[in-house]
Amino acid sequence: MEDKKKEQLFEIAPIPQAVMTLAIPTILSSLVMVLYNLADTYFVGMLNDPVQNAAVTLAAPVLLAFNAINNLFGVGSSSMMSRALGRKDYETVRRSSAFGFYGALTCGVLFSLAFILLWDPALRLLGVDADTAQATGGYLFWTVVCGAAPAILNVVMANLVRSEGAAFHASVGTMSGCLLNIVLDPIFIMPWGLGMGAAGAGLATFLSNCAACLYFFALLFIRRGRTYVCVNPRAFRLSREIVAGVCGVGIPAAIQNLLNVTGMTVLNNFTSGYGSAAVAAMGIAQRINMVSLYIALGLSQGVMPLLSYNFGSGNIRRLKETLLFCLKLSVSVMILSSAGCFLGAERLVSLFMENGEIVALGGSLLQGMCLAIPFLCVDFLAVGVFQACGMGRRALVFAILRKVVLEIPALVVWNTVLPLYGLSYAQATAEVVMTVLAAFTLRKLFQELESQKHFQNKGTFC
Repeated sequence: MEDKKKEQLFEIAPIPQAVMTLAIPTILSSLVMVLYNLADTYFVGMLNDPVQNAAVTLAAPVLLAFNAINNLFGVGSSSMMSRALGRKDYETVRRSSAFGFYGALTCGVLFSLAFILLWDPALRLLGVDADTAQATGGYLFWTVVCGAAPAILNVVMANLVRSEGAAFHASVGTMSGCLLNIVLDPIFIMPWGLGMGAAGAGLATFLSNCAACLYFFALLFIRRGRTYVCVNPRAFRLSREIVAGVCGVGIPAAIQNLLNVTGMTVLNNFTSGYGSAAVAAMGIAQRINMVSLYIALGLSQGVMPLLSYNFGSGNIRRLKETLLFCLKLSVSVMILSSAGCFLGAERLVSLFMENGEIVALGGSLLQGMCLAIPFLCVDFLAVGVFQACGMGRRALVFAILRKVVLEIPALVVWNTVLPLYGLSYAQATAEVVMTVLAAFTLRKLFQELESQKHFQNKGTFC
């Protein structure tokens, strides 16, 4: 095992170096994932067919729902693994990874079966109408009916690999699938290729996720004996300690993503009332805004193993210094990113569709959305700390406050005050409040942690 190398990164390396080692590959993979998400929108947009573009947008909440399972087993297991590494409890690391892998595989298969059985009501819930039914159905067939399991395993296995500090390998696996998707998209979507439209984008996504999974299987085979990540069925145990440890973080994280799906579904249903052009404009604006969002998310996810390890080992000072460094870095970068999106909004939207109405509308929506990003990165880091330290209930409270108490009501209010255009300001309204709550909660949390006297024997704190 490469124990000394892992320990040096987590325990001894200067905080900026440790953060960059873990975060940069994760941010890069997040950005490639944004390109992968944008690729579907870009190449489908080249068809200049609002219906095909709306299909990709309407299907987005279902793909976002995958993140509920990703977080349940990916975030839950990786947090448990990193905390156990900090305690030098290597058997728990192995069993946590096996539980995460087989739990994700089972839920992915069940997700596909459930969607087949609930096909018609699911499409209605997504806001699909007669015009968009065929295109949306074709996209969902490949991405959900065929592709749920590989899409989920791809992300979960990246989390498992990243939990022991192998951020580079986790990112290579994720990026390989994303880059393949970008290559396959035009071949399957465009008339000069297979001409499948939105369905072709779905097929490309399915194949790319399968390729990413193959990479991770090959990686684990090559690194056998030098990694604590274990997918051996014999290591799978439904022991109370493992299930409680993984689900204690994973279930709140899954609920958080389900609330994100709910919020996106509410937003899409409001938007669909203004026609296909509005849905297409909203979808393009959302995907451009994801560039900044995924940078912030990549940083918070990348440093989670470092936070979890130091919590598990009881090094609260290093945990706090890591968080403060990440806050300064993230807020600075997000302010610049948000300013760039605001000033170049219409130009960015025009890259995806040459339609004057959609460009003007999408530009206005993007300007409203990007206002939330500098505040959202603080929220991400706060939730990342809760998840890293096994404080699932606190992360859940934040998720409920963000979506149920603040953002969804803000959508209703803003749509009434400023129809359609106001929808883009709902997230910023919620995140300003959440930033204040995050600052207060984190300060109180570290006061609590520093008052404890026996961290070395604790893997979780609630």
